[in-house]
Amino acid sequence: MKRIIAILLTIVCLTVFSFGCQPKNNPVTLTDDMGRSITFDTTPQRIVSHVPSITEMLYALDLGDKVVGVDDYSNYPPEAKQKPSVGNYWEPSIEKIVSLTPDLVLTDGHSENIKQLDNLGIKYVVIDPKNIDGIFKDIDLIGQIAGKEKEAAQLVDTMYSQIDDVVSKVKNAPAVSVFYVLDAQTDPNNPWTAGPGSFIDSLITMAGGKNIAENAASAYAQFSIEEVVAADPQVIILPVNTGTDVTASALKNSPVWSQLTAVKNDNIFTFNADLANPVPRITQGLQNIAKIIHPELFQ
Repeated sequence: MKRIIAILLTIVCLTVFSFGCQPKNNPVTLTDDMGRSITFDTTPQRIVSHVPSITEMLYALDLGDKVVGVDDYSNYPPEAKQKPSVGNYWEPSIEKIVSLTPDLVLTDGHSENIKQLDNLGIKYVVIDPKNIDGIFKDIDLIGQIAGKEKEAAQLVDTMYSQIDDVVSKVKNAPAVSVFYVLDAQTDPNNPWTAGPGSFIDSLITMAGGKNIAENAASAYAQFSIEEVVAADPQVIILPVNTGTDVTASALKNSPVWSQLTAVKNDNIFTFNADLANPVPRITQGLQNIAKIIHPELFQ
C-alpha cells in the first residue's frame, strides 16, 4: 500500500511540474551590480533581457528556453532573434515587457524606463560588469538566480583556461604598440578610440600589446591625429559591426594616416566588435587580438 501511495505521489509531482510549476526553494538574497538586494523565493521561469550581452550570457548558461523577450539588438546566438522584441536598448517598452509576464527582467541599469518595474511588482536585476573579473562574477550571479550554478562554474572555468592560455603564450613576447580605431569617419583628425577602463584596453594588454591610448581621458575618448602620429602604432585594429566602420583603404588613401608604420607595413586588421563586450565570447576576442598582435606565437 505504501508503495502504491509513493507511486501516486510521484505521478502527481511529475504532473504538477509538467505544467511549469517550480518547487519552492529556500529564499535567496543576492546583490546586483547596482548594489541592490533582491530576494528570490523561487527560480525564475520567464526572463526578459533587454541587453545583448546579457542575452548571450543567458544562452551560454543554457537558459534560452526561459527567455521570453529580448531587445532589438540581441542577435547572438541566432535563435535569440526569434524571441519577441521589447524594443530598443535605451528605451525598452515597459508595456511590452509587462505583456510577456516575466518573473525576472535583466538589465545593465542604463535605461531609465526599467526603473518603472519597481512600481509594477516585476523584479529586475542589474548586470553591468566593468571588467573581466566582473563578467565572471555576473555569470555566477545569473547561475545562482536561475538554478544554473554548475553550468556557470563550468563556463567560468573554461573562460579562465582560455585566458590563461593566451596570457602564457605572450608573457615573454615584446609589447607591440596598437591603436584601436572606433570611429575615424566623424572626425578624422580626432578619432575615437578605447582608453583605460575599457574591455578593449584590457584585451590589448593581455594579448601582449600596448594600447597607445592607455592614458586617454576616459574609457572611450577622442585621440588627436597628432597623438596618433607621435605614437606611430605598429598595429591598427578596425572594429566591424559598429555603425562607424573605417576601412583599411580609407587609411591608406589618407595623407596623414598613410605615413604611420602600421599602414606602411599593411598591419591593419579588422575585428568583430561584438567580441569586446562583456560576453562569454570575450575570450574569443582575446584570442583574435593576440593572433593579430603576435601571429608568430599562434601558428
